[in-house]
Amino acid sequence: MGSYMIGLDYGTGGGKACIIDENADVLAYSFQEYPIYVDKPSWSEHDAENYWTLACETIKDCLKRAKVDPKEVRAIGISSAQPCLVMVDEGCNPINRAYNLMDRRAVAEVEWLRENIGVDKIFQINGNRIEDYPTMVNIMWEKNNRPEDYKRIWKTLTIDGFVRLRMTGVAAMSYSHGGFWGVAYDIRKKEFDKELMEKLGIDMALMPELYPCEHIVGEVTEKAAKELGLVPGIPVCAGQVDCNAGFVGGGAITPGDVQINLGTCGVMGVVNDSEEFIDLVCNDAYTTNSCNDFISIAVVLTGGQVLRYIRDNFCQMEHETAKLMADMDVYDLMNKEAEKIPAGSEGLIVLPYLMGERTVLWDAYARGTIFGLSLHHTKGHMIRAMMEGVAYALYDNYRLMQEKGIKANAPIILNEGGAKSKLWRRIITDVFNVPTAFVENRVGAPFGDAILAGVSAGVFKDFSIAKEKVKYIDYMEPDQATHERYMEYFQIYRNLYKHLKEDFTELYKVAKKYEK
Repeated sequence: MGSYMIGLDYGTGGGKACIIDENADVLAYSFQEYPIYVDKPSWSEHDAENYWTLACETIKDCLKRAKVDPKEVRAIGISSAQPCLVMVDEGCNPINRAYNLMDRRAVAEVEWLRENIGVDKIFQINGNRIEDYPTMVNIMWEKNNRPEDYKRIWKTLTIDGFVRLRMTGVAAMSYSHGGFWGVAYDIRKKEFDKELMEKLGIDMALMPELYPCEHIVGEVTEKAAKELGLVPGIPVCAGQVDCNAGFVGGGAITPGDVQINLGTCGVMGVVNDSEEFIDLVCNDAYTTNSCNDFISIAVVLTGGQVLRYIRDNFCQMEHETAKLMADMDVYDLMNKEAEKIPAGSEGLIVLPYLMGERTVLWDAYARGTIFGLSLHHTKGHMIRAMMEGVAYALYDNYRLMQEKGIKANAPIILNEGGAKSKLWRRIITDVFNVPTAFVENRVGAPFGDAILAGVSAGVFKDFSIAKEKVKYIDYMEPDQATHERYMEYFQIYRNLYKHLKEDFTELYKVAKKYEK
């Protein structure tokens, strides 16, 4: 009999699964995209049923590829991007579409919290800012704007919590989700603050049960097993936030370890054991010791999404060309165009805030901006400037963390999503002026979920297996002259936002007035 673990991760643009064995070797991997609905400005939603469909199809695909007998699966770990919200009724059916992390509709609720609770009080309890539009403000929006639907809610869940509910019948959430749940979640005590929940008028009964990440919360039911292609009784743990899963999969298990993922969001995490939280970044319990350790997280809201946006709207020719080439995809062709452009994109600067921005700006009104465009600039300039804009945004966070005394080990490890672009890694290396390396076996978040599942089931004694299995390649050293050039552009990048901040707000008001 073998021992196999399944990892399942949900991002903003799609989900992925993998199967590993007792040596933490990846036997199979499967990925699917799903649509993002942006029917109204500042809204960003998913059809929650797609989450379950994806779980069924990717898990079956992995089982088939790995030639694994479902009876030999020992545990399942699940993660998802945060903040998010899936509301279900007593039949465990979704109520309305699910919120994903790009949703910024709850502006009035954030202002109410600011005026009636106070940002200092919320930060004292949760260790995070309300401008992140945490899950709690979206629950408030539902109560205020769709009261009849709100009355139907049995539980409010994360994306992975919804899938876990479908698998086990248990409504549960890990400590690592609490920071992103926000507002009334006490990040130190690992519980919801009853007094604050009463002020918000939200029933505690709507909240899921809270557990350490590795805690087994339930087992796969007979009904779920039939749909997933599994057998009943497989243990399912409380899971983790997707960025934590990616970092664990990339070997980040020690305070000071730094990793960057460039998925739909651009995410940088620094593992630490301090409760002195920085209010301009996200703070969360870290998987490897979720009762005690934390992670400081920088989030560029549309970090990798900017290239998906360019791909879908301006790269039709590259897309068709890629279909004819066996060894290249559309992003490879986009990279080739950008590689021709020198550092600084010959004076083209992009503010990559296509859906507002999280750290360090915390501005839901900010929007993407192209500055310095001339007839000389090409699509290649635009692609490279997008990459550089994301690098500037991440560097702004890194610089702040260093100023606040957070320890950061070198090299910085680049892992998932757009990090596979050598050009983008070179840009980040030179902007940060810090050595970087690349994860070779970059299965990413589902691998971290499978490692967590193995720890929860006792297959692995601890998380050290993640560090043992990871292999870092393509080490890069920064070029000082290029860094200095980037710092001149970075200063303009920062000044641009300062100059446009009030205009972004006015633009939102005017657009809102004419919204259909």
